[in-house]
Amino acid sequence: MAERPDASPPDPDDDRWREAHLGRLLGHAMRRFDERVLVLMAHDAQVPLALSNLAARSQVTAAHIHITRHLPLPGARLTDLAAAAGMSKQAMGDLVDQCEAWGLVLRAPDPRDARARLVRFTPAGRDWLAGFQRAVAQAEAEFHAAVGDAVATVVRLGLEAYAA
Repeated sequence: MAERPDASPPDPDDDRWREAHLGRLLGHAMRRFDERVLVLMAHDAQVPLALSNLAARSQVTAAHIHITRHLPLPGARLTDLAAAAGMSKQAMGDLVDQCEAWGLVLRAPDPRDARARLVRFTPAGRDWLAGFQRAVAQAEAEFHAAVGDAVATVVRLGLEAYAA
């Protein structure tokens, strides 16, 4: 069993810990997973061609995945979408503007408040979302194959507990 990183006093001149702490590993894993999802989506014949071409040319980034991950099917106000993604309203607004130009989302009146607008998936955006679901399933299967089912299950359970 590996020794716990806090088992001995830290050496102030040794900064190797910065390369392998849990937060950094989680960040690397998430970037790798998102990159794989985008590659799979770029090659998915069921994803609208214009959107898969954007993914293939690296125009769609992990930041755009925030919209795909966090936008509920009925839609959401920009402020709620930004909060769910952990982004500023301005940064999310920029992403929504891009995704709207690509035909992925649209802004529609909020039936509960005439002054507000909801961000919603377009039909092409729903096709994109279906492609995202397929790509995530494939990337998860590849993760299972890479680390084994037992480790993949422990990682999932640990992350679910930690994120709760």
